[in-house]
Amino acid sequence: MNLSNYLLALFIMLVVSVFFWVISVIKKDVSIVDSLWSLFFIIASVTTYFMQDEPSLRASIVLLMVIIWAVRLSLHITVRHWGHGEDHRYQTIRENNQPGFKYKSLYLIFIFQAVIALIVAMPLFSAIESTSVLGVFDLVAIILWTVGMFFESTADYQLYKFKKNPANKGKIMTSGLWKYSRHPNYFGECLIWWGFFSFALAGYGLTGDGLVGGALVTIISPIIMTLLLLKFSGVNLLESTLKCRPGYEAYMKNTNAFIPGPVVMTKNIKQQDVM
Repeated sequence: MNLSNYLLALFIMLVVSVFFWVISVIKKDVSIVDSLWSLFFIIASVTTYFMQDEPSLRASIVLLMVIIWAVRLSLHITVRHWGHGEDHRYQTIRENNQPGFKYKSLYLIFIFQAVIALIVAMPLFSAIESTSVLGVFDLVAIILWTVGMFFESTADYQLYKFKKNPANKGKIMTSGLWKYSRHPNYFGECLIWWGFFSFALAGYGLTGDGLVGGALVTIISPIIMTLLLLKFSGVNLLESTLKCRPGYEAYMKNTNAFIPGPVVMTKNIKQQDVM
């Protein structure tokens, strides 16, 4: 990875972080950082792309994929959050960091997420900077990204439509992709990042110093995303608030947590009222 591209992207991401932080102070709602998260990767990708003298075909493919993924996710989160006030997660962080949270939130929330995003974006820098011809791992990457986008976007849309129906208020979503995984959207997100890592592998090549000194370093990105989705901000955090609700324990016993697959029990689960 080119250090100058990395530092330029970091600078722009920090400037954008400060801008959104100012908006959050005015709105008294730091939840807007969730809509900003995926846009950090557009900044990293576009910055690196236009720093190349002659961007490769791989670079163009990766840039397009990043923009499609990031814009869709940001719009989805913005629409979902619109009019609901500050998310309870950030309300807890706000309460635990008083007094002066509005100032502390600059580095606790916005700068912190920008730095994490920069680390996660490592495969994007590598893939966009690479000049080698397309190969098998590029095909693997495209397949992983495509399947991941299908799961993430379809699951998000299914859940959005389910919640928009007043008749479903207080019920558990157990149809569509949610019949086979309790978190099919997170599963899709995970595949997308392993896809981006595969682009980095393809760009560096699978032998020699390029693999050891370059591509393997970027594996930290999909590992971080997988851990975040499974252990921290994803499955564990969400299910800690859901598993105590009536009906959800049965859903947990009959449906895979992450990787979609056949239900463990043959008896279908009906949508049950929850608190």
